[in-house]
Amino acid sequence: MAHYYSLGKIPQKRHTQYRKPDGGLYSEQLFSTEGFSSNSSLLYHVHPPTQIIKAEEPINVAPTAATSNILKHRCFKGFDVAPNADYLKSRKTVLFNNDVQLTLASPTKGLTDNVFYKNADTDEVIFIHEGNGRLLTQYGSLPFGYGDYVVVPRGTIYQIEFEQENNRLFIVESFSPITFPKRYLSKYGQLLEHAPFCERDIRKPQDLVTHDEQGEFLIQVKKKGLLYPIWYGHHPFDVIGWDGCEYPYILSIHDFEPITGRVHQPPPVHQTFDAHNFVICSFVPRLYDYHPLAIPAPYNHSNIDSDEVLYYVDGDFMSRKHVERGMITLHPAGIPHGPHPGTVEKSIGAKETKELAVMVDTFHPLILTNEALGIEDEKYVYSWL
Repeated sequence: MAHYYSLGKIPQKRHTQYRKPDGGLYSEQLFSTEGFSSNSSLLYHVHPPTQIIKAEEPINVAPTAATSNILKHRCFKGFDVAPNADYLKSRKTVLFNNDVQLTLASPTKGLTDNVFYKNADTDEVIFIHEGNGRLLTQYGSLPFGYGDYVVVPRGTIYQIEFEQENNRLFIVESFSPITFPKRYLSKYGQLLEHAPFCERDIRKPQDLVTHDEQGEFLIQVKKKGLLYPIWYGHHPFDVIGWDGCEYPYILSIHDFEPITGRVHQPPPVHQTFDAHNFVICSFVPRLYDYHPLAIPAPYNHSNIDSDEVLYYVDGDFMSRKHVERGMITLHPAGIPHGPHPGTVEKSIGAKETKELAVMVDTFHPLILTNEALGIEDEKYVYSWL
């Protein structure tokens, strides 16, 4: 996130004395995800953010491979993942490699009271398929709803609140920073005119509340696939003010402006986020190609360099039959894929599509977990016959 922002009260000069009304010093904290060589923010705490009062042994939450068969078209029924009242236990990783983990979750409750979460392994992009609520952080709160990408930099301490029990999330966990595609940006970081979204579409934290509270505050910290329970003596949201370019934010899939053409455009026109060895794309309602002989359905293509994952959100998907909400398809590198039989002819003459989907293309093979096999439609591989 390269756009400067500030909330609350901060001193005029960084790394200088900033005193409380009683004369004591606020504690300054630099927050960055790439050392001192990239974007960062400075936060000013009422208490030092270092006061651990108790720590226990971690538990293993790392995904494990369920099969070595990675060369097969697959389909998973995402809404078959059972709801769980515990937000962290509700998260079920279905596909993973060394660059990314793709996770489904159906939490009926959030993470509130004196329990917090910090993912020290990965940036998180939490796509809200069903549900409304708020992400609570040291930076302020972020109200979210249907279609929002909630982007959370690694190391961010957060809680999450839901307004109802029926919630469906598709979570992309990235071992590298989530950024905007470089071709959308000026050399100084501004989103350019041809980009499918702009700074006005980015929702930043709001309503900074300073919690000056003592007690026992549990932060569940994920590091190297282990979940560490660590208790602090002060509320972690004791920030009086902050500024910088590294913070959680929201971009709605509904604010993505589609790029269209006279003939069918390739998948890079749908790209929304960039990361190391994978991309995230948004398929949104749009007008079809307008060449008089255009074929709106995508052409067959060989996945030689990337695995393609599509998470179906809503609407009619013109190249697929029997699409369900929450369904995930995996088309692995090494074998071609394309429209289902009959969908090419059916698409000719159509003027628009109402489809809504999230795509993740990875440049290294994805591994399946037992959670994935448990919700797989095993007939999908033969659906082109």
